[in-house]
Amino acid sequence: MPAIDGDRLLRDLYAVREIGKFKTGVHRPTFSPQDIEARHWLAGKLAEAKLDTSIDGIGNVYGRDPTPGRKLLMGSHMETQNHAGWLDGVMGVIFGLEVARTLGRGIDVATWADEEGHFGSFIGSRSFCGLLTEQEMDVCSNRETGVSLRDALRQAGFSGRPREKIDRGRYRGYLEAHIEQGADLEDHHLRIGIVTAIVGSHRFRIHFEGQQNHAGTTRMAVRRDAGVALVKLVAAIEAQFPAVAGPLTVWTTGDIKLDPGAASIVPGGAELVFQFRETDPEILEALDLLLQALIAEANKGPCAVTVAYHSTTAPSAMDQGFQSALTAAAQRHAPGLHQPMPSGAGHDAQILSQMLPSAMLFVPSIGGISHHWTENTRDEDIVLGCQVFADAAEAILARG
Repeated sequence: MPAIDGDRLLRDLYAVREIGKFKTGVHRPTFSPQDIEARHWLAGKLAEAKLDTSIDGIGNVYGRDPTPGRKLLMGSHMETQNHAGWLDGVMGVIFGLEVARTLGRGIDVATWADEEGHFGSFIGSRSFCGLLTEQEMDVCSNRETGVSLRDALRQAGFSGRPREKIDRGRYRGYLEAHIEQGADLEDHHLRIGIVTAIVGSHRFRIHFEGQQNHAGTTRMAVRRDAGVALVKLVAAIEAQFPAVAGPLTVWTTGDIKLDPGAASIVPGGAELVFQFRETDPEILEALDLLLQALIAEANKGPCAVTVAYHSTTAPSAMDQGFQSALTAAAQRHAPGLHQPMPSGAGHDAQILSQMLPSAMLFVPSIGGISHHWTENTRDEDIVLGCQVFADAAEAILARG
């Protein structure tokens, strides 16, 4: 099996870490100047590797192998959450670059735009798979600044370019590498994870409408406090979800807002951002029904409770044959130090898996930390992961 150049791999990762560097992490939100710089940096690296390189109208960067024959597509994302980690996403892109250089044939590399969801939901990989409409692009905007996706693409210099679409006949499948973003591998003293499935998620924005009033003169018996209604719903979720959830189900109250949010005013409005994740579709559906029932019960109180936004992502099983190739490569280089595992985080692989056989490889995250600037992985685990990735790719391509 071909040997990757571990020093070259690490040099590239440490070089791109300087683009948008924040403390020991990176601040490189989608279509920020730093993100655009990183995309052009990658395009240069792909061209150096003798891949046909382009950036399309959604900001995806492609490096295509010009030699004959079907390819294996590898990729991930370059942008980050705000003031977050230096490996989340980009490690998988540089793994693809290094494998393309090592094998010298058969590998296409891509970085997908906005996996982190600054403007929408997996807009880069969904665009490539033909799942992002022009109408959806018209209404996408930055979740923090309000800048429209169209304006952001225009400012980045990508507007007006065609959006590339997948040629399914070109590819044997898709592989993505990522840091685990949890502590399971580290806790079990393992070095490689082979992803069996990526969780589905249900996401909600729930509004509470009460009556704004004076905090000192409004009697408790007649108050319509939207904040209290919100807290009661969260407490009901915490009390009743465990009876329905599976052993790996997670749920999160990610944001709470009170309107107007002042000490001497009874809140007349409130908003709750909530999500749950699970790999079992039946559990996802049962939790959704339970939440609807809890909302209906909350509506019996003095405040109106409505779901303003509800979106779902289905669980995605990874290809068994690709998992076997990754497992065999892991056993070759890290015997006994690998395991199958689900991914609790979403990844572009769940989009690509709708079009191509797909699989993912994880390397450990120190302390299980991610989406924070202290995120880190040992250099030796990064190099090992890339070598396993390269071996698996070679085996998949050899199948003909």
